[in-house]
Amino acid sequence: MTPDNNPEERSAPLYKTAYSKRRKRPDIIADHVRDRIVTAGLTVGERIPSEWVSPEELHVSRGTIREALKILEFQGLITSKTGPGGGLFVSTIEQDDAIRLLDNLFLSNPPSIPDIYALRKVLEPELAAGLAGSLSKDQISELQSCIHLYEDEPTSADEEYRQRLAELDFHTCLARSSPNQLLGFVCNFLLSLLRDKTECRAIYSEPTPWAMRDTGLNYQVRLLRALKAGEVQIARTLMRDHMIEAESFMIKRAVMLRR
Repeated sequence: MTPDNNPEERSAPLYKTAYSKRRKRPDIIADHVRDRIVTAGLTVGERIPSEWVSPEELHVSRGTIREALKILEFQGLITSKTGPGGGLFVSTIEQDDAIRLLDNLFLSNPPSIPDIYALRKVLEPELAAGLAGSLSKDQISELQSCIHLYEDEPTSADEEYRQRLAELDFHTCLARSSPNQLLGFVCNFLLSLLRDKTECRAIYSEPTPWAMRDTGLNYQVRLLRALKAGEVQIARTLMRDHMIEAESFMIKRAVMLRR
């Protein structure tokens, strides 16, 4: 008997919603297990009770449950262990892996440079403001290391390309330092979109006018000083101006490349 013909699955009250009719049962079961994990407050490493994935309790076939568990493992929410002490355990997905998955959504239809900067101009000034006066010595040292990578004039096209990426790494370090995890994640995601965008890669590969490189470096040096001094409004304003300048530069270079 196939899962779709299983009378237990057809009669399960858990799945009788208009939305669920448009979805496959393994997806619905996966969502149900995820909701139980969240509701119970299970943390990473804790065991998932076996009855939560019991065919009898869920009114579905073992095959459907296996597919649901595969979905949750792919999403990084659970992991399975065999042998003594084995079972299903709550897991977590690394931020970089989550960003790569989100990047894939835009592979065929990537957002434009103005689309990305429309968000960066709003979010990154608040990111900077939230970090003013709260950076640790290690975090400050990491930001200074990024700046040191592009203080000197590049001696080759490859070195210039690496310097441009290091400029983005400065913003990545800021995002990872944010006490607001959601804000930091979104800012990092936008930076990832810039790195992966074919048009942006072409821009980063082209020689950058010395004056523009100096302007960007000046903004970051002044911003770091404001962050260390705890100057909230100055940090917010500097980052906002930096984003406006960066967007203008990227749009102009994109137009030049298209020509």
